[in-house]
Amino acid sequence: MGQRPLIGLNNLWTDSSAAPAPELNRKKAAEVLAKIDAALAWQAQNEAMRDQRFVELGKYLCEVRSGQYWRVENLHSFDEFLEKRFPQSRRKAYYLMAIHEQIPKQIRHEIGNVGWAKAKELVKVVRHDGEFFDGATWLHSAKNLSKDDFKLAVERHITGKNVEAWDLLYFKLSKSQIPIVEDALEKASLMLGAHRSRGYCLEMICADFLAGVSIEEPNPANLVRAIRRLLQTVDQESRAGILEDFS
Repeated sequence: MGQRPLIGLNNLWTDSSAAPAPELNRKKAAEVLAKIDAALAWQAQNEAMRDQRFVELGKYLCEVRSGQYWRVENLHSFDEFLEKRFPQSRRKAYYLMAIHEQIPKQIRHEIGNVGWAKAKELVKVVRHDGEFFDGATWLHSAKNLSKDDFKLAVERHITGKNVEAWDLLYFKLSKSQIPIVEDALEKASLMLGAHRSRGYCLEMICADFLAGVSIEEPNPANLVRAIRRLLQTVDQESRAGILEDFS
């Protein structure tokens, strides 16, 4: 079977059957596995500080993979080893390895101070910028920005778009309400364009409602915001015609 890359981590492979198995150093393997278990146990007991040892974890995981230390435990693959040590999220383990392998050595020793979530975002910049990666500047940003602001800064840098901050909202709906909500979102998507997100469609539905009740409870700011967002969905010629009608 050919090599199969993980989605989003194309430089990491889950099948190394094509390469000859290295000579197994059982003593070294036992030491590294013990360090991994100690780090994971420490994280579990120190919830508030659980991400501070992610740098060494990434290093040891890379060593387990390259030395095939998982064979000491009579396991059949590195993935099987990760399923045992990271039952809830093998993806995080691969991110930890990517942080160790791709963050330049000159700033790697300071990565532990920014947290694994920011370090994961930093890997995206390293991949995008390649040899032009400005480690000192990005490390400074990671230390001084909040996690959400740093994630936005990375997304803007990579996509070149002025990405808005976002958040998740949760609603509890009865089964009888779901078809109505889904139908409204589907119709809004047909009107606004299938490329629009469900969040954007929900915003336009709410904006339409606010425009309808603004006579009883006037709120010009909401109405202006809704009109501005709606104008963004039409072409320049149509936008000019609408503005002319209201001038």
